[in-house]
Amino acid sequence: MADDIKATEDHNSSSDNTLAPANGNEVSIDSLARQVQESLSLAKRHKFWETQPVGQFKDLGDASLPEGPIEPPTPLSEVKQEPYNLPSPYEWTTCDMDSEEMCNEVYVLLTNNYVEDDENMFRFNYSKEFLRWALRPPGFYRSWHIGVRVKTSKKLVAFITGVPARIRARDTVVTMAEINFLCVHKKLRSKRLAPVMIKEVTRRVHMENIWQAAYTAGVVLPTPISTCQYWHRSLNPKKLIDVGFSRLGARMTMSRTIKLYKLPDQTVTPGFRKMEPHDVPAVTRLLRNYLKQFVVAPDFDENDVEHWLLPKEGVIDSYLVESPETHEITDFCSFYTLPSSILGNQNHSTLKAAYSYYNVSTKTPLIQLMNDALIVAKQKDFDVFNALDVMQNESFLKQLKFCPGDGKLHYYLYNYRLKHVLRASELGLVLL
Repeated sequence: MADDIKATEDHNSSSDNTLAPANGNEVSIDSLARQVQESLSLAKRHKFWETQPVGQFKDLGDASLPEGPIEPPTPLSEVKQEPYNLPSPYEWTTCDMDSEEMCNEVYVLLTNNYVEDDENMFRFNYSKEFLRWALRPPGFYRSWHIGVRVKTSKKLVAFITGVPARIRARDTVVTMAEINFLCVHKKLRSKRLAPVMIKEVTRRVHMENIWQAAYTAGVVLPTPISTCQYWHRSLNPKKLIDVGFSRLGARMTMSRTIKLYKLPDQTVTPGFRKMEPHDVPAVTRLLRNYLKQFVVAPDFDENDVEHWLLPKEGVIDSYLVESPETHEITDFCSFYTLPSSILGNQNHSTLKAAYSYYNVSTKTPLIQLMNDALIVAKQKDFDVFNALDVMQNESFLKQLKFCPGDGKLHYYLYNYRLKHVLRASELGLVLL
C-alpha cells in the first residue's frame, strides 16, 4: 500500500495504472490482465501484497474459488503479542484522539504530508473535528490509532488507523476494520515504514478477534473488488479555474461558465430540512432498506446513524424530506466536508469540497434531492461537490453537470474474496 491510500483529485494524471472498466460497465478479464501486466513494474509494492490474504491477480475469473474468508481465523493465543519491530530510530505510539495535543500532532502530520494530486497542487486537509469524528465511531479501539515517533525528538512522523465496522457482503454481515489515514512523512518515504505499519495495524485488529478489513487506494494493488470514478460539480467555477482545479472549456468564457453552473437560491422540495436527533430511527430504517440492494454495504444500526449522519458543523451535513401531509421521512441526503490545501497559489489557500455520502430517495426523485443538496452546499460556501459513481449516483451525475475527474478510487477487502469484480453501482459503501 503506497502512502496515498486514497484517490485524490488527480488532475491530468496519467491513468496507466488504474483499472478502467472495459466494454461498458463490465470489467473484462482481458483488460484487467493487460493492465495487471502493465502494473507489474510496481512489483516491489506487490511483493508485500502477494504474502497477504487478499484476492490475487492470478486468481481473477477463477469461479471455483469460494466467496468468503480466504484464511480461517488464527487462535487468539497464536496472534503475535508484541508489536512489530520498527527501524531503530523509531518507536510506536498510540494516538489518543481525545487529547487536544495529540489530535493537533496528527492534524499537522496529515496536513503537511497526506494525499496530494499528481501535480502537487492540492493536498487533503482533514480538520481536527473531522479526524475525531472519523476515528471515534461506536465501539472504536484506541489501540488501532497508531503513530510512529522519532525516539530522540519524539516528533510524530507516521500514522495509520483502523475503526470497526459491520459490513455486509451479499448475505453475510462481517465485522471488519476500516483502514485509513496511512501517512508517512515525506522525508521518510524510502524507509519502508508503510508495510510494517500495515502489519502492525493488522496485528492489533487480530488481537480483537477481527480478521477482515476494508480499505481504498488511488493505486492498483492486488486486487480491487471494485473501481470507482470521482465526479466533480463546480459550485464556485471562477475560483476552481483560478486555482487550476478545472479549466475553462473550449469556446467558453468565464461569464458563460459561471452562468452554466448557477444554482437556484433556495431548495425546491417541500419538507426539505436539516436532520435532527429525533430523526435517527426513521433515517436508520430508510437507509437499511435502501442499502439492501447492494452487494457490499455497511450494516448500520441507530448508534451508527447517530454517529455518522447527525449533522456536525464543518464535518457532516445531512438533510431529509419530511412529507408536509403525513410527516413521514421519505428521503435523505448527506455530504461530508473535506477541504484541500491549495499549494503555491497567491490568492487562495483552501479549496472547500463537499463529498457525497449516503443518499436515499423514495418519494422525491434522486436528481431533485441531489440538486437541493447542491443548493445547500453552495449556500454553505463550498467550492466543489464531489461524488463517486457508487450506488445510484450515476443516475444524476451528468444531468446535474458533474464532470468526471481523473481520480479513480479502488476498493479492497482484506481476507475476504468475492467471486466477481463489482460494478461501482453494486457498491453501497463510502469510506472516508
